Amino acid sequence: MMRPFRIDPEKVQLLVIDLQEKMLPAVHGWEKVDRNTGVLIEACKVTAVPVKYTEHYPKGLGKTVPSVMEKLPVQAGRMEKIHFSCCMEEGFEDFLRSGGRDQVIVAGVESHICVLGTVIDLMAIGMRVVLAADACSSRDPEHHRLACDAMVSAGALVVPVETVVYQLLGRAGTEQFKSMLPFFKA
Repeated sequence: MMRPFRIDPEKVQLLVIDLQEKMLPAVHGWEKVDRNTGVLIEACKVTAVPVKYTEHYPKGLGKTVPSVMEKLPVQAGRMEKIHFSCCMEEGFEDFLRSGGRDQVIVAGVESHICVLGTVIDLMAIGMRVVLAADACSSRDPEHHRLACDAMVSAGALVVPVETVVYQLLGRAGTEQFKSMLPFFKA
């Protein structure tokens, strides 16, 4: 059972999992994942939320896609991995905990493998996890849906990117809100 919580810009960080050259184009609706991850990164920049990202075996799967790389803040933390769950990678917990934040917004691929494993392991080490569901995907959309259901059952907050951004912003009428509004106007 999830203990209710609100996304707090002072306590949260963004983790982008494996949006790489040979991975991202293989997943269902990858363009939406790419766009929505960009929106999350932009929201993190305007709310001063740290961004970290992983690359799974980049020698074989390539680097993070250029469309995401160009949006990442200069100080974004990067970690290579070979384990499916980020948390199983040596040094990952220290990498994530630097900064003392106990909430993690997760985006990435594939939902039913690396994302699901990471989310469950993050909760097991006491992190509060928000899955930006429309900034994640799998090759098979049914696998994505099943993984989202599993993460809800495990206690993650599974919501759309728009929900994440509005919780980060907290209120309307601010400069931050005005800078993010164009991303959500139809």
